[in-house]
Amino acid sequence: MLDESLLDSPEGLAEADRRGLLRGAAEAGARVRTAARHAAEAGIQDLQPDGRPRAILIAGPGAAATQTADLLGTLAGSGSPVTRLAPTGVAPAAGALRWELPGWAGSVDLLLIATPDGTEPGLSLLAEQAYRRGCTVVAVAPARTPLADSVSGSHGLFVPMATAPYEHEEPLAASAPGVLWALLTPLLALLDRTGLLTAPQDALEKVADRLDGIAERCGPAIATYSNPAKTLAAELADALPIVWTEGTSAGPAGRRFAAALAELSGTPAVVAELPEALAAHSALLAGPLAAGADPDDFFRDRVEEPPALHARVVLLRDRPIGSFTAAPAARELALTHDTPISELEPQPGGELETLAELIAITDFAAVYLALASRTR
Repeated sequence: MLDESLLDSPEGLAEADRRGLLRGAAEAGARVRTAARHAAEAGIQDLQPDGRPRAILIAGPGAAATQTADLLGTLAGSGSPVTRLAPTGVAPAAGALRWELPGWAGSVDLLLIATPDGTEPGLSLLAEQAYRRGCTVVAVAPARTPLADSVSGSHGLFVPMATAPYEHEEPLAASAPGVLWALLTPLLALLDRTGLLTAPQDALEKVADRLDGIAERCGPAIATYSNPAKTLAAELADALPIVWTEGTSAGPAGRRFAAALAELSGTPAVVAELPEALAAHSALLAGPLAAGADPDDFFRDRVEEPPALHARVVLLRDRPIGSFTAAPAARELALTHDTPISELEPQPGGELETLAELIAITDFAAVYLALASRTR
């Protein structure tokens, strides 16, 4: 159950937010600026690469590394393949995870390590293995951790992760709003230097400005009726989110949103890209999750029995309304099955800016849903 009254109580939200999730979302712009400064101080802006790497390998634990690889792969396109190295192990704990380089990895490949922890022995071993193979290694992790020493000792480039003091009090959620930008920003600056994508300093500054603007629009002091993140959180109460994305930037934003909903609020979600989503989820919308599939039973106890779970489509787009789009067909399919639909489309801007806006609004929505759902 969602306590909608809490959404319009900044004091109540602050009391419920014991992990600093709202603060992390509000500080995303500042996190980008700090991470960009750390990247510059580490020497990324002074790099003179000989050429593009043959392949980019990304290693790290959990959703943070997965989402970083997804975003970098989307932005880099076909310039160089971006592959996430999935860990193996008996538990999702720092000491239990191990990573292995592919057999073909060598001196023309680039290994990126991204972790909000830095104590994983498996990542230190991976950095040493990459050094023996001749791979270039760049890592982003908290300073003064075993990984920092290992990467520096293997002649790799280490960039301290931009963290906040309150984040050291307990382990960070992999989908916490501040984590993604702290890991992603230095790697964007690095791949800009290699020519794989375009993310110069002024573009990163625009991303930070866009994130600041979203924080003003979606902050806890802004009422639900004029706050797109709170509105989306309220709409998703007692719903199964069906996240449909359209456009290059919207894809990774939608996948991150689904991961954040699951990790932060325990809300399951399914995600797919248009136009394939229309065929993939047509049977789902026609089944028992459709709003009209299980009309209210007159004799249902409305106090003791929770309402039935129904689907709600969330359409994330990075294309203008007038372009070649499957959005009208998506709206028609949803409404045909009595399924409500929520839509988010960013303001005009560069690819990084539109991506940042979609991620920021959905991050705030996932946090509000998590906080307002845990009060009962």
